[in-house]
Amino acid sequence: MADIEFRVVSDRREGLLLELGRLIQTSGFNLLRQRMARTDEGVVLTMLVRGPEQNLLQLEDRIGSHALVQSFEAAAAEAAAHAPAPAAAPEPARARPQTDHPAEAHAAPTAAPTPDLVRVEPLLASIAREYPNIFNRVLTFEHALPLAQREATTRYAGSRVGAWIYKRDYALGARLGLADSIRHIAFPAMRHLLRGTELGDEGLRVHNSPFAGVGLHRNTACHFLRGCLEGLLNEPGHLGRPRIVETQCRNAGGDVCLFTFAA
Repeated sequence: MADIEFRVVSDRREGLLLELGRLIQTSGFNLLRQRMARTDEGVVLTMLVRGPEQNLLQLEDRIGSHALVQSFEAAAAEAAAHAPAPAAAPEPARARPQTDHPAEAHAAPTAAPTPDLVRVEPLLASIAREYPNIFNRVLTFEHALPLAQREATTRYAGSRVGAWIYKRDYALGARLGLADSIRHIAFPAMRHLLRGTELGDEGLRVHNSPFAGVGLHRNTACHFLRGCLEGLLNEPGHLGRPRIVETQCRNAGGDVCLFTFAA
């Protein structure tokens, strides 16, 4: 279950809460509290809702396309509650233990920032409407992020999209092991997004990643795709949390972008 706060701007007060309340209920959510005020923007309705996370993209799409809604923002309730507070000073980064394992060399830095949940929610609503033609939207979103937050935030967004794809297209299938889940879930889902994707003994090979060579990252760049694969494989729940690493990337000089998997 997810607690989400919506901030909706409208030019009408009459019927606004009633209409959106119906959308919330039909999407499987409960309205926990709400407040409405007139501002320079218009009528601002803030609602805290609770419901199944797998229905969130559907609810956001319904709210965003409603005739009474001029604009809206959505954020995880915890993130919204803490948004006005000043950020705490980061702790000094700790030295990482040396390792000879090649996968460890590609792991995220110890002091990587947390994802910006507030920015992600509106992106997900757009992706639900435009899927599978989503990459122009994702690239625009990533380009607007501060450099220090690009990896964490786009990877998180990718994981949410991957979980949504799994629930939409694969949730009614059998409980597969990791190898079969890669072959029958992760691979076809990624190939639907990016034609030319291949599955080999070494891992998933992406020849035409839209994130390579666009100047957003210096090394590996396909953090959204990595997150998407994580969402696809983590969402079933019975696989634990498989480890997915981009061991080669065209953005870092590789011939392809290669994703490897480990239980």
